[in-house]
Order: sequence, then C-alpha cells, then structure tokens
Amino acid sequence: GQPSNHRLPLERSSEDVDIIFTRLKEVKAFEKFHPNLLHQICLCGYYENLEKGITLFRQGDIGTNWYAVLAGSLDVKVSETSSHQDAVTICTLGIGTAFGESILDNTPRHATIVTRESSELLRIEQKDFKALWEKYRQYMAGLLAPPYGVMETGSNNDSKWKLGTFCIEKFVTPLIEPHVPLRPANTITKVPSEKILRAGKILRNAILSRAPHMIRDRKYHLKTYRQCCVGTELVDWMLQQTPCVHSRTQAVGMWQVLVEDGVLNHVDQEHHFQDKYLFYRFLDDEHEDAPLPTEEEKKECDEELQDTLLLLSQMGPDAHMRMILRKPPGQRTVDDLEIIYEELLHIKALSHLSTTVKRELAGVLIFESHAKGGTVLFNQGEEGTSWYIILKGSVNVVIYGKGVVCTLHEGDDFGKLALVNDAPRAASIVDKEDFNRILRDVEANTVRLKEHDQDVLVLEKVPAGNRASNQGNSQPQQKYTVMSGTPEKILEHFLETIRLEPALNEATESVLNDFVMMHCVFMPNTQLCPALMAQYPFVPSQGTEQEKMDYALNNKRRVIRLVLQWAAMYGDVLQEDDVAMAFLEEFYVSVSDDARMIAALKEQLPELEKTLLLFLFPQHKVLLQQFNTGDERSQKRQPIRGSDEVLFKVYCMDHTYTTIRVPVAASVKEVLSAVADKLGSGEGLIIVKMSSGGEKVVLKPNDVSVFTTLTINGRLFACPREQFDSLTPLPEQEGPTVGTVGTFELMSSKDLAYQMTIYDWELFNCVHELELIYHTFGRHHFKKTTANLDLFLRRFNEIQFWVVTEICLCSQPSKRVQLLKKFIKIAAHCKEYKNLNSFFAIVMGLSNVAVSRLALTWEKLPSKFKKFYAEFESLMDPSRNHRAYRLTVAKLDPPLIPFMPLLIKDMTFTHEGNKTFIDSLVNFEKMRMIANTARTVRYCRSQPFNPDAAQANKNHQDVRSYVRQLNVIDNQRTLSQMSHRLEPRRP
Repeated sequence: GQPSNHRLPLERSSEDVDIIFTRLKEVKAFEKFHPNLLHQICLCGYYENLEKGITLFRQGDIGTNWYAVLAGSLDVKVSETSSHQDAVTICTLGIGTAFGESILDNTPRHATIVTRESSELLRIEQKDFKALWEKYRQYMAGLLAPPYGVMETGSNNDSKWKLGTFCIEKFVTPLIEPHVPLRPANTITKVPSEKILRAGKILRNAILSRAPHMIRDRKYHLKTYRQCCVGTELVDWMLQQTPCVHSRTQAVGMWQVLVEDGVLNHVDQEHHFQDKYLFYRFLDDEHEDAPLPTEEEKKECDEELQDTLLLLSQMGPDAHMRMILRKPPGQRTVDDLEIIYEELLHIKALSHLSTTVKRELAGVLIFESHAKGGTVLFNQGEEGTSWYIILKGSVNVVIYGKGVVCTLHEGDDFGKLALVNDAPRAASIVDKEDFNRILRDVEANTVRLKEHDQDVLVLEKVPAGNRASNQGNSQPQQKYTVMSGTPEKILEHFLETIRLEPALNEATESVLNDFVMMHCVFMPNTQLCPALMAQYPFVPSQGTEQEKMDYALNNKRRVIRLVLQWAAMYGDVLQEDDVAMAFLEEFYVSVSDDARMIAALKEQLPELEKTLLLFLFPQHKVLLQQFNTGDERSQKRQPIRGSDEVLFKVYCMDHTYTTIRVPVAASVKEVLSAVADKLGSGEGLIIVKMSSGGEKVVLKPNDVSVFTTLTINGRLFACPREQFDSLTPLPEQEGPTVGTVGTFELMSSKDLAYQMTIYDWELFNCVHELELIYHTFGRHHFKKTTANLDLFLRRFNEIQFWVVTEICLCSQPSKRVQLLKKFIKIAAHCKEYKNLNSFFAIVMGLSNVAVSRLALTWEKLPSKFKKFYAEFESLMDPSRNHRAYRLTVAKLDPPLIPFMPLLIKDMTFTHEGNKTFIDSLVNFEKMRMIANTARTVRYCRSQPFNPDAAQANKNHQDVRSYVRQLNVIDNQRTLSQMSHRLEPRRP
C-alpha cells in the first residue's frame, strides 16, 4: 500500500512510473519536458511533503538536490551580509516553479529557500540530475535557468500584461540581466510560423475556389489597391464556413491570428483586424501575378479547411486579447474592457483585488511581447514604474553577483515594489500616474460608516448600468455596493435598499441574492433570525408621527420581503433547522397580528402563510441503502437531506461487517457510537476510509456525512488504532474481472448518451446551491451534508473509470478499437445533449495513461475518429484557465449540465485567494464573487430538461439499467498493470 512516489527508485514498477508520469504531466514545471526526459524523472525523483517554515538550504550552501514545486509555496530569501537574520524575501515560488540547477557545477546556493506553507516537492539527487543532464542535455538546455540552459526568458514570445497595483511584497534587489530600453508594445511577429503560413494559404485558396470575387483590385479615393479583401466580407465568409464560429467577434479574433503573423496584412500596415470596410491582402498576393490554386491545391484545401478553422478558433481568443491590449487605453471600447475584465477574473496575482479595481485596471493594461534570449525588463537599483504579470512564457530572476535565483512562470507576477513607496527598482506598472489615479478614484468612491471610530460598513460607488433606463429618470446613475462590514450592518444596509415597487422586484431579488445565499458563512441562522425579529418592529426615533409610521410600515414590508426570499432559497433545508422553524412561526404570528391593523401588510400575508405551511408539514425521512445511486426507483429522484437515514456497512479488520442506521449528516463520533452499540464495545475505535488501492485515512471525530465522500469502491472500516496498519481492502473493492462490452456494444451510442444524460440530470437537479458553499468553506463548519453534490461528483469519476475499465478488460485488439470508436461516439452525443459533465468524463477516461499508452490500439483507429478526439481534447485544454471550455459554454443555452469539477475549482480559487474577514469585517466582495459562480448552477437549470420525444418513446429499460449500475475498477495501479499486459512496453 505504499504510494508509488514514496518508493525507492529501484523498487518502482513500470506501473508506478506510469502513475507518477500522469501526475507530473499536469504540473506546469514539466509541461515542456520531452516525454523521455519526464519518464526518467519518474524513475529517480523523490516526493517530499514539508511543513511550513522548513529551510531547504541556506544561501552559500553547496547544493545536493534539484527541486520542483508540486503544491504549496516557498520564500526566496537573500542576504547582503553573511548573517541569515538579515535575509529579506525577494519573491515567492509557487506551483510549477523549479530551482537548484547550481548542483551541476557545485556553485554555492544564491539564496535561502524556506517553505511558506505546507508544501509538496519533487526532489532529484545530484548524481541523478547530472546523469539526466548528460543524457538529455538537448532537451534540458532550453528549460533550465542560465548559465546551464540557453540564455533566454522563456518561450519565443513571452507575453506580459503591464499594470499598476498595491505594493504587496518587496524585491529588495532586483532582477533580470543587462538593460535595454523597452520598445513600443505593438510590434507583431516578423517571421510567421509554418503553421500560420499554411493556414493563410488554405484560407486564400478556399476563398479563390468558393468566392473568387472577394479577392480583387479595389479603388478608394482614386487609388487602386491590388488583390484585396474587405474586412466585413472576410468575417461574413468565415461565419458561413463552419459551425464552430458563433459570432463576428470570434471571427475577428481568428483573422487577427493571421494579421499578427503577417500572413494577412492591412494595406496601410495597421496591426488590428477590424470588422469594417477596410482592405486586407494575403501574403501570397503581395507579389505580382500571384498564381491561382491548382486542382491539387484545391483538393488539399477542401481536406484541410475544417482543421484550419478549428486551429484558428483555438488561437483566436488570445490574438483578440492581445489586439485589445495593444490599443491605447483611450481607444478601447466598452466591449474591449469587458473582455479584459473577464480575463482578469482568472489571474491568480489579481485574485485579492476588488471588482472595481479590476475594472479600472482593464482600462490601463498594456501588452508587451518579448522574444527569448535575455530581454531585460528593468535593472537592479532603478526606480520602479511597472508591475508585470506573465501571460505566457517565463522570466529568470537574476541578482548581480548571485546569478539566477528562480524562474517565474505563467500567472506569476513581479515588480510590485515602488508604486506606493518610491523604493529603488523592484518593479511596478501601468504608468505610475494611472496607478495613483486608480487608488484616488477607488478611495473617492468609497463611503465608510464608522461607530466608535471603527469602520462598520464600507460601500463603493459604481455605475448603476443601463438595465433600468426605461424606468425614466427616477433610477440613480450610480449605486453603492457593499465591500465589507459587520454582519449586522450589512443586513441593515440590504434592508434599507430593498425596493418595494413591483416593477423593481427583479432588481431587488438580484441585490438580496448574494446576502441570502452567503449569510451562512458569516451570519448563521442563530444570529440572523434574532436580528430579523429585532428589525421587524423597528421605529425611528426622529421625524413626525406620520413619517415614523410610514418608515415603520415600509420597514416591515422589507423584512417580510427578505424573509420570503431567504425561505425560498433554503427550501426544505430549513426543516432541519430548529432555530429557523421557530423563527418562521414567531414571525408569522407577528405579521398576522399586524395585518389585522395594517391593510398594506395583508397582501404579503398569503405568500408568507403558504411558505410556512410547506415547512410545518415535513416530509417523511427516507431510508437509503448504501447510497446505491443507480437504484431502480420509478418515482422522481428526491434530494438527499441530512436528516434522511442510511443503512451502511462498516467493516472490521477480518472483513466481517456490522450494519448501522444513522442520519446522512451524522458525524464520525455518531458513527462510532452506532458501531459500538452493535459491537458491544467501542473503546479505542477509529473510523478509517479505505480505497480499493489500499490508501487509508483516519477520519476526525467532527467530520460529517462521510458516507458520500468515499471513492467509488471505497469502504468504511472500524478498528482499534493499533490495528490500523493491518487493515487491507476487501476483495470486492478490486472491481470486475470481466468487461461488459458484450452487453453495451449492442446498444446504440445515442441511446446510451441519452440515458446517461437523463440520469446525470436527475443527480444534478438534486444538488442544492448551498451545498457548493458548504463544500467550498468546509462542511464541518456548518455541520451540513453535501450528499447530493458528492454523488454528482462521484458520478463523474465513475464514468471516467468506466471508460478505462472496459478498455483495459478487453483483450482483443480489434474489439478495443471498436470500444474507442464507441466511447468517442457516446461523448459526441453527450455534447449534443449539452451534458458536458459526462462528455468531459469520457474524454478524460480516454486520456487516462492506461488508455492513452495503448499505441497499437490507437494506431488502428480511423482518422475520422482521431480528428473527433483531437477536437474533444482541445476543449479540455487547461491553458488560460480553461478558456476553450468557457467559450464553448458561453454559447450554450439552458438546460445544460456543466463540467462540475471546474465549477468547484473556480469557487475554491476565489475562496483561497481572498480572506473571508478583513480587519474584522466581512469581506462581502468575496461573498459576491462566490455567489456569482454558484449561480451558474441556477442558470444551467433555469429551463426544464425536456427529454427528446423520439428517444423518450423508446422502451430502453435495459440501457437505463445499464448506465445506472456501472461496475468499475477505480485503482489506477491495477488499470496500469492491465494496460501493460495488453500492450507491453516497447524496448
């Protein structure tokens, strides 16, 4: 049961190496490593898990290891004296960075490296690293920092955004080789790549074959322009050629790719492609008497056109972004700023900044592109004027006399020193005037409410937008949004700003939604309910009697409005909360009493009464059997509630078991108590989660709802602590030994995808938005279950392993090829049904190393299916924060089933990048961002899922049963071993 990367190199099997290889391929530091080199690293690397504050080595030490950061972060500290106490942190190394190349020639370490937090590292010993260098020098030369590698700053065109921000950390002695002045940021590639040259030729030939009138001599203002196209016509033509181009903006980005590389040129050499009556000329037409395409070239063009358009559609968004950033800030349109802002939301270096600051920065960003080879951005000791974020490529950090201390990668930032304090060169950006203006504007638009000289509410003035412009002039042009505050003051603010006019119901609900969804994080019901009860009868102390009565009445109506929206959001969840139910009853009595005296409240009473009646008659508890997600209940699937009970098997060391009956949301402490009652004694028992691969985790007493967090074939064990090391998985956890290809090869791919989508929709529809909040912040903080979300996420893994299991259990090569075709077809139909969760699960199953390594099988796959799979993989491209996937989803209308693991990642990114409390005030900007992501689920379900009538009328009980009861192997080691038996490693 020892993890593969903990084993000594000599003890590692080929399956161990495959598992490590799969993990390292996902790490940024290794993404450019040649597969042969990466394979050797898997053979000799060691895994290190270090606590916070551990010193790896000190400045001046002679090194013995090279490191890469897999998780966590480390501080780089440099001292100008011989004393380590004088060391100052100059930067932080994050996931994907690597360091320690000085072991190649035994030069002293240039800096001290200390773990900033709990971190995971890959370590390679000096002798092994030197051997790798000798054997793979040609692969490593461009990957290591100078002087060992080629003197370069990263990729051929390292791209950076330049902007101003707060001074977060100081680089005491800055960075980066000999100085040359920066050139203007609007230079375009001088030598086009072969790939883009070919794309330009294909498009030109396609136009000449299909619409030859588009390329002709044009006259404008008495001047003739030879062999030109018009920008608007090029966009129109692009939209007609392929369904993968959905908008004129997307087509503009695709043509911009060619303009950047000089394969398509504006006649006056402008660098921005525009959807206007402007003239553009293909590179081939720059020459006199450029030849028309031959018949052979026309045939090639027809064969390659769709692949070319797919390539440009993938490259277009980045080119469009660069085009916008090359524009002077004053020339950027509202749409341009929105595109930049959307990109800023996914930059880790900006995750702590408010929405307003990000929108301000969108107007002042400057794009720079630097070729590899040692371009200097600034010199040590110069005054700072800019801050940089690396969009693509990498940058070496060099200190005079000490050499390269680290390499920064995509998403990292540097130079955050001198904008605020005018310290000598450590870096900064947008022009300092822009930066100071942003700070001034933000502060000028900030309103601070103080009590006892302490901030209790911070508001920020933002444009109100144009959505309510048809309401006449009554709507303010500016509105105030909550940035932070105490829970009570945030509640008071929202109550005061509720608009009671019927025409503004939608706007009010939108404003309240963030508070209603997120209050559980900072103001639980035990605090919210008394506060609402206290707010309801509030009467101001000043004003005339009539003014006081009017205010008190409107205040009551606002509180009722908020309570109704709160109850609607929580739904059945409130039935499990005694405090909430007691409050609703008390609140209803108070409103009923007032309604007898105040006619204006009578209209709200029926809705409140209806809400209360729903909760006063709770549903019966459901008894669940082992969380069998594929049960055959004919009635509509109901969401699992924390109070529902589960019959669950808990195993002992000898593989006997006892069946317990506990609530779904039971804590480990309660599970232990139930086990002890059955066993007769529970003294010294622990509860252990055991995976099929033998990985064991001791659960903490306060962990809740542990049943649904098990892996697909995982089991719960109870044993005395001293027996922990002796626990072994059950034989049944290994999974099937025979595949089911004989069963499902007779089922149509469309039927399988359809039934999978119906089932996935049932699971997805049961997930409550609040479960996303509990999952993100840690459900143990709320003592709530996330059972429905857990089961939906587990379904993703189940489908993924189903693909791998079936292929690895298929011993006949010809059948395996048929299986690949089958799964690619099912994935295509899932995409057609907008079931992106299962679509990605299937594609990730096909890209699992146990399947992707089966070269002999893939070689026999017809080229048509290879092309489909390549297109599917392009949607999985994680670069630029999964931009390809996000662009695809943005074009889909509900209902749809999203790629849930990415949604979870987005919420975790926001949570971990922003503090929940700032100076003891709730960071409501963070609450708003998380709520906005969680609302994606609501949008996806905003339209009902209506099954395809033609499909629904078919009797597919066998297909329905099959997709709901998948039997899989979820042990990667076992799957890798089976894969190697099918196709042994080539010598």
